[in-house]
Amino acid sequence: MTKKEDSIEMAVAGLTLDPVTKTPIVLLKDSDNKLNLPIWIGLLEATAMATELEGIKMARPMTHDLLKNVLTEVGISVKYVEITELKENTYYALVHLNIEGRELVIDSRPSDAIALALRSKSPIYVAKAVLEASSILQQAEEGKEPDFSNVSKEKWAEVLEKMSPDDFKYKT
Repeated sequence: MTKKEDSIEMAVAGLTLDPVTKTPIVLLKDSDNKLNLPIWIGLLEATAMATELEGIKMARPMTHDLLKNVLTEVGISVKYVEITELKENTYYALVHLNIEGRELVIDSRPSDAIALALRSKSPIYVAKAVLEASSILQQAEEGKEPDFSNVSKEKWAEVLEKMSPDDFKYKT
């Protein structure tokens, strides 16, 4: 667990698709728009973020809505979420909860932590060490800064419009 002063507050700048793998990417940026952190995520988590960012309300609560609703009903608030580590190309996160003045820290995937932070209007912090490691990884893999100029609300709206409730069911 990192200390908050060793972290930088960031916000979701947008969602895009990896042009090669078509895997969703969430892009976090700092308030000065100098630092960015792309995190490759799953389609369901990207959909959860996109619906919240676009203010789209589903007929029934999705998983992250359910979690937020349960926390709220039992008097627990999300203080903030934090991307804490990058190990072997995998990001790790923590959700910091407030339970009657006591802090509880829960391990989480970054995509779930970010989706919950968006719903609870909670800050997102990224450890400086993660930003440094990610920058080195991006430079090594690509030889240059990634181009996220194709982040588009219209593209996500198109993807969401084509989805049906069956797309959210688990296949067995």
